[in-house]
Amino acid sequence: MERKVVITGMGIWSCLGTTLDEVRDALYAGKSGIVFDPKRKAAGFRSALCARVARPDLKPYISRNLRQFMPEEAGYAYMATRAALEHAKLEQDYIDSHEVGIIYGNDSVAEATMHALDKFREFKDTSACGSGAIFQSMNSTVTMNLACLFRLKGINLTVSAACASGSHAVGLAFLLIRNGLQDCVVCGGAQEANMYGVASFDGIQSFSIREAEPTRASRPFDRDRDGLVPGGGAATVVVESYEHAVKRGAPILAEIVGWGFSGNGDHISTPNIVGPARSLEICLKQADVEARQIGYVNAHATSTRIGDAREAQAIAQIFGDYKVPVTSTKSQTGHEMWMAGASELIYSTLMMKNDFIAGNINFEHPDDDTACLNIVSETCNAHFDMFLSNSFGFGGTNSTLVIKNMK
Repeated sequence: MERKVVITGMGIWSCLGTTLDEVRDALYAGKSGIVFDPKRKAAGFRSALCARVARPDLKPYISRNLRQFMPEEAGYAYMATRAALEHAKLEQDYIDSHEVGIIYGNDSVAEATMHALDKFREFKDTSACGSGAIFQSMNSTVTMNLACLFRLKGINLTVSAACASGSHAVGLAFLLIRNGLQDCVVCGGAQEANMYGVASFDGIQSFSIREAEPTRASRPFDRDRDGLVPGGGAATVVVESYEHAVKRGAPILAEIVGWGFSGNGDHISTPNIVGPARSLEICLKQADVEARQIGYVNAHATSTRIGDAREAQAIAQIFGDYKVPVTSTKSQTGHEMWMAGASELIYSTLMMKNDFIAGNINFEHPDDDTACLNIVSETCNAHFDMFLSNSFGFGGTNSTLVIKNMK
């Protein structure tokens, strides 16, 4: 018998803030987290635009001996997870005596890998890499560190699925809990915010070059979009079966009612319409939800010309003549990549719980492809009880989640 799956806690470390209240207020105010980074320009970047993500101080929480195993994104994920566990009222004593799993999205550890190999080449000695290098440089670094730090004894799995990683992590947790294989899973996504993780993106001219106007550079769906802006941080959600959450007296925020996924089976970097549309269609069908029941769509739209156009056409195909409100919070945060699917679930849940839709800032003029959507350009007060969130990635991986409010 399929079980109801609910969200009981959320935590985030974002360019919009490091608490849920800070992030909620930034979303409502239309605040942008995008800046010009002179260090990137000096290093040879075509575009020096990026999201400003604060580095956490882990010293009060984690010993130096254990910090050596953690790269940048593991630090963000640790802080987001601390907050999510507290929000869910999931205390360490409970975790120690129950099976709690972790599934987290992450698809690069460029900086840590580079530093370790630089030391190896410099000294011509593998021991120069350092004893923590192997644990820092593996894609599974976030789950291996968090599982040990929080003593999580359930499933321990990293999802590497490009920019759909965070969304797929939530979807897999939903599937395991719905089918009775786990009762509680910590899930989310993390993205390193250093320049080295995105240098190759800049090298293929993926980034906006609107450097004179950093806060206006990320402009999903707008006619004058010229590329994405890289972001980073981490987002964690605690997911449980409804029965498990009720039994332990947890706060219940929302229900995950559907997860859809698909592969484009096409070009490695250029998306099509058919694959994303199928992900939306499967999600709605699996959730037994009609398109008109969706009150808001948080689009994947990254501010690239082709990607935004193809997603707009996919959404229009599935929703037909129902003009559902659509925004991309990447207009404020830039593209948080491996983190995005999880962080955008949190952004959308904050909107749903507080009766507003954050505007798709910098959206001034649609083009022929994006004019088919009802894109909300300014924050508006609006009540909705169900939203859909899209995440798509290189290689044609697509993930769609439908989340329902619970009061």
